[in-house]
Amino acid sequence: MNNSSFLTSYVNQFVETVKQAGVRDVVICPGSRSTPLAYAFVKEESFRFYRQIDERSAAYFALGIAKVKKSPVVLLCTSGTAAANFFPAIVEAYYARIPLLVVTADRPHELREVGAPQAIDQIHLFGKHVKWTVDFPIPEDNDENLPFIERHIHRAISTAKALPMGPVHINVPFREPLLIDMVPTETTTQVTFTEMGQLVPGDEFVTWFKEVLQEKEKGIFIVGDSLQTIEGFWNFAKTVQWPVLVDPLSNLRSNIPEDCIHLCIDQYDAILKDNAFKDSVIPDVVIRFGAQPVSKPLTQFLKGCKPKVFVAVDESSLFRDSIHVVTHHVQVAAASLWIPIKEKQRTSYLDNWSRANDIATEHIHTYIKTEEDEGALAGTLFEYLPSGVDLFASSSMPIRDVDTFFNKTSKDIQIYCNRGTNGIDGVVSTSMGVQAATSRPVYLLIGDLAFLHDVNGLIVSRFQQTDITIVVMNNDGGGIFSYLPQSAETNYFEHLFGTPTGLEFSHIAAMYDAQYDAVHSKEEFQKVINQPKKNDIRIIEVVTNRQVNTETHRKLWTSISKELDSIWKA
Repeated sequence: MNNSSFLTSYVNQFVETVKQAGVRDVVICPGSRSTPLAYAFVKEESFRFYRQIDERSAAYFALGIAKVKKSPVVLLCTSGTAAANFFPAIVEAYYARIPLLVVTADRPHELREVGAPQAIDQIHLFGKHVKWTVDFPIPEDNDENLPFIERHIHRAISTAKALPMGPVHINVPFREPLLIDMVPTETTTQVTFTEMGQLVPGDEFVTWFKEVLQEKEKGIFIVGDSLQTIEGFWNFAKTVQWPVLVDPLSNLRSNIPEDCIHLCIDQYDAILKDNAFKDSVIPDVVIRFGAQPVSKPLTQFLKGCKPKVFVAVDESSLFRDSIHVVTHHVQVAAASLWIPIKEKQRTSYLDNWSRANDIATEHIHTYIKTEEDEGALAGTLFEYLPSGVDLFASSSMPIRDVDTFFNKTSKDIQIYCNRGTNGIDGVVSTSMGVQAATSRPVYLLIGDLAFLHDVNGLIVSRFQQTDITIVVMNNDGGGIFSYLPQSAETNYFEHLFGTPTGLEFSHIAAMYDAQYDAVHSKEEFQKVINQPKKNDIRIIEVVTNRQVNTETHRKLWTSISKELDSIWKA
């Protein structure tokens, strides 16, 4: 067998095994060393292919697809710094528990650490930020090669899918020549199915858990990001009649059953800024499903009251308890604990939460109508969104404005954000990956710095059709820092944290044939957002003021606390 023949058999076996394992999405970056695998994937019609020339953006794009589908996505690149550019998205995928099958082509062993071009040390390149990594053998005429490939690919994909899900890394060295035979070939596979086990609670814990739910009145549910399913949650919560503090990324603020609306507390961040209210609703029991919400007032509330029983339900053995208040860590799938009990009656404790939530909601609706800052503009956007679309929020201020101004709704709107590491990098690319996965229109809410950080993400629109509206809140710098203590140091704040660039984005829009509007008021924004979308990409640049934004947000919180004080201090 010549080099071309065994190279062809090697990559065909690789691709066929990936297909047998059920993976269908492949993101490919151009490059020479990855040629054999790129050709092998492309000639197999079972896959959906996406191209992106920027590896950093490509990795975030793949992450967006996997975030929606909760299934591994192949991410392929050539050797050298191309592979290193995957790193930020892999770190996000690891902490956000997103499954990726990262495949990096490499130089053969004889060209490593001898000064060969595009050769870096790719062994364990991503360190502890992948769940598993393996360096594949060189393609050669060896009876053990193909069985090795088949079993290790199944192992890699099973590892990526096992809870908690995450990225895995396969490093594949190739010698030249790199061309394969493009004619269809037969491959033989032996491993055709891998069974994934389920994490379920033990009988003793279930008995105790039911007693807690049935007997305790002062309990709260907290539902955060990273749940594998939300189906059935409201039916469960309705029987318990505890307030449910719903992070927007849980996607439980949409499609709420009518008889559960009073349970949904979506203004916990605002109402927990008030001390009088906080003192009146100290819980005996807290049960958290998924990740801890980002809200600082909620974190401070939990840290201050330290409930006697705090159950963290998590699919991982990792203790996600940064404030050290969890008393019971339960490693099971969240839905396995949505156990029906004898339906309880609504309590005064729940009524207190619901009343405060309604007060805050009224203030927020008034605020959206009367103010002109970023929060009011974000709220205007959320009210405009039709059913059947997805909202992607950047980290920093956008996700906080989603938390405050995206109120519970009957609309079908799914919300996404990169909260694994809370970074502002790769946001454009991830949102475009989400759109590719859902085929629904996506609205991206993003700040000017985050947009500049990932402008290359727009390149993918040159290779495939997309449907995205990008609302850029351009306050000429890092708005989130205006809320932090470092803003008090006026001599250096703008230079180190505000970082104004003085840029506007009309030329970027023109480069990508994007529909573009610049607006300077809420009235202009309302007019523009109601105009028909004509292009694949639409960019609405909203010019705002960081100082005004900070002042009006604080004014809102003060007005809510003032009314809460008038009730709970009485």
